[in-house]
Amino acid sequence: MAEVNRRFKDRRGIIVHVIRWEPQTRRVIYLRDGYEHECFSPLEQFQRKFTELKDDHEH
Repeated sequence: MAEVNRRFKDRRGIIVHVIRWEPQTRRVIYLRDGYEHECFSPLEQFQRKFTELKDDHEH
């Protein structure tokens, strides 16, 4: 498991905070604002549905 600190947005423009990557299960773990539980997605699905925010100007 690797700790991560990156932000992505989904197709609706909602920003998520990626906090972990689990290479053994190929899962991305992330947080959504206002939702108390961690979310996860298979890497391939995450790559299709999310775009990384490169800097604060993209919010």
